[in-house]
Amino acid sequence: METIQIVIDNKLLNAADQAARQTKRNRSALIREALREYLRRLETRAQELRDRKGYAKLPQREHESSAWEGDAAWPAE
Repeated sequence: METIQIVIDNKLLNAADQAARQTKRNRSALIREALREYLRRLETRAQELRDRKGYAKLPQREHESSAWEGDAAWPAE
């Protein structure tokens, strides 16, 4: 593991310290997890953008997914 130095404003630092105490972990662990989550969200957004671009290039045709719709488990309303 590497040690780094970051600049953070007092309000955010206090909130991070409070969250660390509430979750019973240290500040570094909290920040590592927050960064992992942020990077996961970025990757999800990138995948969604790739999917949207793909569907824009080759849109789904009408009734194309009807073959499996009877097997889908839709939640009751």
